[in-house]
Amino acid sequence: MSDDRTPEPEGPTLSDAFAQAARRSGLAKVAPGETPTASSLLAAMGGVRGLIESILPGFGFLVIYAITKDLVLSVLAPVALSVVFVLVRLVTRSPVMPAIAGLLGVGISAGLALFTGRAEDNFVLGIGINIVCLLVLLVSLVVRRPFIGVIVGLLTGDSGWRADPAKSRVVLIATWCWVGLFVVRLAVEVPLYLTAQTELLAGAKLVLGVPFYAAMLWVTWLLVRTAFARNRDQPVADDVAR
Repeated sequence: MSDDRTPEPEGPTLSDAFAQAARRSGLAKVAPGETPTASSLLAAMGGVRGLIESILPGFGFLVIYAITKDLVLSVLAPVALSVVFVLVRLVTRSPVMPAIAGLLGVGISAGLALFTGRAEDNFVLGIGINIVCLLVLLVSLVVRRPFIGVIVGLLTGDSGWRADPAKSRVVLIATWCWVGLFVVRLAVEVPLYLTAQTELLAGAKLVLGVPFYAAMLWVTWLLVRTAFARNRDQPVADDVAR
C-alpha cells in the first residue's frame, strides 16, 4: 500500500532566516544598482523618526550633564525620552521594536552609570558594541567571508558573489572601510573614557555615531551598486542572446 501523503515542506534554513531579517531591516532600502539619493539613505536609517530617536537621547545627556554635572538627572533624561518614543510608536501603531531596542540600550547604559557612580560608564555599552562589531568584521576577513559581501548577497539573493573577482574585491574594500569606522570610533572614545572626559566623550559619540554611520553607508552603497547591478541585468542579456 503506497503512502500518498504529501511530504511536509522543510522549514526555512538559517540562510533564509538571515536573508529575511536583512530584507526587513533598513539596509534593504539601500538597493545595489540604484542611484543613491538622500531620501533612500534617510529611509535606510529609519527615517526622520529614526534619526530623532538615535540622536536626541545622547544629545540630552550631553546638554544636561554639561550644565548640571548631575549624574542621575543626566542618565535618566535619555531613559525618559526613550520611554516617550516607545509610547508614541504604540499610539501611532508604528513598528515599536526599534524604540524598544533603543530604550533597552539607554536603560542598560544608565544602569551601569548609576551602579558605578561614574558618568563616563554611560558609554561602556556603546564602546563594547563597537569592539564586538570590529571583531566580527575582522573574523569575516580572516575566514575570507567579508561581512559586507554576506549582507549584500542576502539582500540581492546573489549567493555566488565570491566566484566573481570584481564583486569579491568590492565587498572586501567595503568591509575594510567599516573596520576603519570602528577603529576610529574606538581610537577616539576609549582614551576619552579612560581619562573620564565625559563631555568630550558624549560629543564624540554624537559626531561618530549617526553622521559617521550615514557617510559609511553611502560609501558602501557607491562601492557595491555597480558590481552587483550586473547580476540583476544578466538574465535580461541572456534572454536577448537566445
